[in-house]
Amino acid sequence: MASGGSGRTATAGTAALLSLVFLLLQVSAGAGAGADCHFPAVFNFGDSNSDTGGLSAAFGAAPPPNGRTFFGMPAGRYCDGRLVIDFIAENLGIPYLSAYLNSVGSNFSQGANFATAGSTISRQNTSLFLSGFSPISLDVQSWEFEQFINRSQFVYNNKGGIYRELLPKAEYFSQALYTFDIGQNDITAGYFANMTTEQVVAFIPELMERLTSIIQNVHGFGGRNFWIHSTGPIGCLPYALIRRPDIAAVKDKVGCSVTYNKVAQLFNQRLKETVARLRKTYPDAAFTYVDVYAAKYKLISQASKLGFDDPLLTCCGHDAGPYNFDPKVGCGGKVLVKGKWVVLGKSCDDPARRVSWDGVHFTEAANKFVFNQIVGGGLSDPPMPLRQACRSKGQ
Repeated sequence: MASGGSGRTATAGTAALLSLVFLLLQVSAGAGAGADCHFPAVFNFGDSNSDTGGLSAAFGAAPPPNGRTFFGMPAGRYCDGRLVIDFIAENLGIPYLSAYLNSVGSNFSQGANFATAGSTISRQNTSLFLSGFSPISLDVQSWEFEQFINRSQFVYNNKGGIYRELLPKAEYFSQALYTFDIGQNDITAGYFANMTTEQVVAFIPELMERLTSIIQNVHGFGGRNFWIHSTGPIGCLPYALIRRPDIAAVKDKVGCSVTYNKVAQLFNQRLKETVARLRKTYPDAAFTYVDVYAAKYKLISQASKLGFDDPLLTCCGHDAGPYNFDPKVGCGGKVLVKGKWVVLGKSCDDPARRVSWDGVHFTEAANKFVFNQIVGGGLSDPPMPLRQACRSKGQ
């Protein structure tokens, strides 16, 4: 009896051990497939859709009522509150990104923002004051990033003190998430320079080459996790509709320009292909393409259903046209009347019900909707949630 009991005990013990091993393997597999990446920092490149103060620092602050909804004051953003990049930072548990060009009160310990409003992938052969497009093109932003790495690590290691609280650790550059949101201005810059649609489309391959080169440079400096946004439905933005009425003549059922949006979609298709090629070239890195266009067009086309007013009606502007948008008087714009400055570019009463903030950019409420659409990975290729964007290596 003693011998038989011992055998049964051993068998039970073996079964229990195997069950434990199997459970551990399941937990391990789950951790590998679905665990969060814990990005310690974010480095962002882009235009006004993700600019948290770059253009304001270099060319004059965004005036009130920008910032009225969330920050309670202008905060370098062309919006009444937070941008998609701000919601990304919140979701990852890091502070809002300081603009690289902002020298006062900046904290770069968990990332930096190189985006500036008006920026393009290509270099602009004009000035900001003539065209409205920034001289801080994507390649300039990449040079700033290189300078930031070199200077921040020199200061971190040699000066120490307070700088160790304000600058990132060396290992963060390989562990960080690198976000890109740029391309909208390349399309509009072409059209605003009186290019034909054929000329604008013909320029897209060169844009992809330039973007590829920049991402390769970032990879060379250690970047391994890339989250790349498509451009939005440009044909739904009042400033584009008004600037080239010939391009905006044919509209869809929502009131958006068919031509503008077709070019934006073509740009996005080429961008998606570019990201796929980068994924094959650098299997050690994770590249996620994010279909922001789909999120934004869903909001615009279903605005009423989603609790918004007319999606083409500008919140902060001057009532000089069908969209409450006057290209000569922007959000916060003033005119001199009898020796006194009078604000004409005023905010609507409830920005939370508008999609368009100033005819160019979205409201915080719209940005929040877009973020909620993309954070789970449902609009991404591969379909990775934001917090797991490091796990698409080799996919």
